[in-house]
Order: sequence, then C-alpha cells, then structure tokens
Amino acid sequence: MKKAVFFIALIISVHSASSQSFLHGAGIGFLVSDPSSPHVKTKVFATLHYYPQVAFVETESFSVSAGVPLTVGFTGTYNASYSSRGDSYEENTLLGLIQVPLMVNFNGGAGSSKQNEQRFGYFAGGGFSYHSTGIDELLMTDQFGNDLGTKKYYAKGFGPAANAGIRFAVGSHQKSIEVRFSYMKGLKEYKPSMFGLNAAFNF
Repeated sequence: MKKAVFFIALIISVHSASSQSFLHGAGIGFLVSDPSSPHVKTKVFATLHYYPQVAFVETESFSVSAGVPLTVGFTGTYNASYSSRGDSYEENTLLGLIQVPLMVNFNGGAGSSKQNEQRFGYFAGGGFSYHSTGIDELLMTDQFGNDLGTKKYYAKGFGPAANAGIRFAVGSHQKSIEVRFSYMKGLKEYKPSMFGLNAAFNF
C-alpha cells in the first residue's frame, strides 16, 4: 500500500512541477486472475478504477503520459444462517484485490490532452505493476492427486504490465469515455496472468 501512495504522490508532484496536462478518470470493470498452477482457482473480481496521469510530451494530435491506473476489487460471497435452536452456519469466500501499475502510454486523438478536439482516440503502453489479492486458498493434494483440503496463503507480487484502449470524446473541454484492456503477469508465488477490462469517464 505504501508503494501505491508513493506512485500517486509521484504523479501529482510531476504535475505540480510541469505545465503539461494532468488527466484523470474513474470507472468500473472486472479482472480475471488466472494462476499458472492447478492448485489455485481462477477468480473473477468486480473492480473500481481510478487513473491519474500526466502528459509529459504533448502535441496537438498525440501525447506521451505516465500514470497509475489504480484498481481495487472483490470477489466471493458471504452466507450465514441461524436457527431457533442456536445452531449457526457461516460461509465467507470474500476476497479483495489491489493492483497498482506504473504505466507509460502513447495517446492519440481524443483524450490525449485537453487541447485535442478529435472525437475518437486510442492509447497503448506498458510498465510494471504490483498486485495483492490478500489471503487466498491453495488446494492441497498428495502425490496421488487425492484432495487434502485447503491452505491459506498471502498472494502478492510484481510483474510486467501492458494496457491499450479507445476513447470517445463527449461534451466540452475534451471529457471522454474510455474502454481499457489491461494485462499483468505476476513473477512470484503462482505467477498469475491477470486480464482486466474497464469502462471509465475521463475528466
């Protein structure tokens, strides 16, 4: 979490020291975490998305920006029941997620800067990301493949990341609606591949 605060503070400080455009947006989406191990289940997270970025190279038609597309999400369910006899049942499979990439993007057309007046835009880029899915479950088996139950472990790590998407200008002052595809490959633990899709409003 300290790294996430540092990345966001870095973007804001760069903006304060520069006359270039500061852009940000917020939205919703989902993220699929697909581990490279049969002992960890693939999970789908509902996500919230906030993306501050600074365009440090800028022309009338394109820009190059650095930003932190912060994503938080959750998956699972919580169920509880109680009887008049005092019996109770509780099942909690809720799991949280945080993903903090540091990305450098090439932006063209709408949304590339506040001065661009085109109605359609696009972007693509890459970087490095931190992720954590909190306390997850590892499926345990013996040498013959027999089920031995589950084991708790703390899932987190770093890895390369990439994103790409399109933007459509709406209203005045170049606000835009954005559809963003993202990918991250974890390099630790069970090396998950993480695929994301977000829809956001940039303002």
